[in-house]
Amino acid sequence: MTSPGQSERSVHLRIVSQAPEKKASRGTAWQRQIRNAITTPEELARVFRLSESEKAGAVRAVAEGFPISITPYYASLADADDPNCAVRKQCVPTHEEGITALGDLVDPLGETDHEVAPHLVQRYPDRVLLLATDRCAVYCRFCTRSRMVGGGGGAVPVDKLAPAFAYLREHPEVRDVIVSGGDPLALSTDRLVRILRELRTIPSVETIRLATRVPVTLPMRITGELLRALRPFHPLWVMTHFNHPKELSREAVRACEKLADAGFPVMNQTVLLRGINDRKEVLETLFRGLVRARVRPYYLLQMDPVRGTSHLRTPLAKGVELMAELQGRLTGIAMPKLICDTPGGKGKVPLSPDVVVDRGVGRTTLRTFRGELVDYIDPVQSAPSGPSLVGA
Repeated sequence: MTSPGQSERSVHLRIVSQAPEKKASRGTAWQRQIRNAITTPEELARVFRLSESEKAGAVRAVAEGFPISITPYYASLADADDPNCAVRKQCVPTHEEGITALGDLVDPLGETDHEVAPHLVQRYPDRVLLLATDRCAVYCRFCTRSRMVGGGGGAVPVDKLAPAFAYLREHPEVRDVIVSGGDPLALSTDRLVRILRELRTIPSVETIRLATRVPVTLPMRITGELLRALRPFHPLWVMTHFNHPKELSREAVRACEKLADAGFPVMNQTVLLRGINDRKEVLETLFRGLVRARVRPYYLLQMDPVRGTSHLRTPLAKGVELMAELQGRLTGIAMPKLICDTPGGKGKVPLSPDVVVDRGVGRTTLRTFRGELVDYIDPVQSAPSGPSLVGA
């Protein structure tokens, strides 16, 4: 049953999050959301009935850890009274963030070691990561880049990205640029357009990806003005990040539909999170909902071993188990790849259930999703036939 306090908080948050989008002295709806974001323990306590762990985590986050930022919209999706709410656990800090476990790393993907120019990371021959800002609408508590995001620098001035653009011109083997941060869609439209325009002057850059959680945490950012500004830079792919069915609100689904209608392919990377989405029923509901919103489930990511996040990570075997449970029970277009991005920046490794039971000469025994064993017989390889050369 909803308490009066929770009802009042929900109404207040929903009013703020659904403010009409129009030009005003205070800015547009998405700018007001960022301006009114929850950033302090006191503001958290006015919205949520905090547990002792959350109270301690909020104080630590502000004093010495990874900062807090939660848009009113995203807070409105969370349960104000339940610390185990799947949305709340993603954005409200707890005291466990102060615990460093075995295997935890400050920079789990080795991005600092793979920086080839300021704000440019290259871990693969054909693609790079351009870190354009340290700001997000919401700071997720499992963030891979908690070492840098929210650090106070904000958007990187475009002239400071000149060495990165020069590197791309000198390395035509790089064909794919992922613009990330922080969240590039938390930038002003003008600043984002300047970055994209510069990238499009580099002939070897074929595709650009925008890595953003804005459709999830700030869906009112997906405006007609933004879509019109971005359309000239196609092909642009939007890589977003839904982790739980509760995030597929009417507003979020509409944002994804607007992106699809404007010609932007939308792909989703879900992070596997303990106590949030590590059940097959939750993942199935999420992936089916994404497909209905015209978003392709792309990756189910094993959570990166970021310092202070072991309480949210699952064992590697859990993801393999979940994929085995979903295989054959979920349409192929809704099935993502299970991926582990290996520590130290060594690259992504796909994981899958072990379906090969036995191998012999010309024969492989496979296990189906029903548990049946089936032999696959290889074709017999014969010598190629052709005209005889005898007597030629």
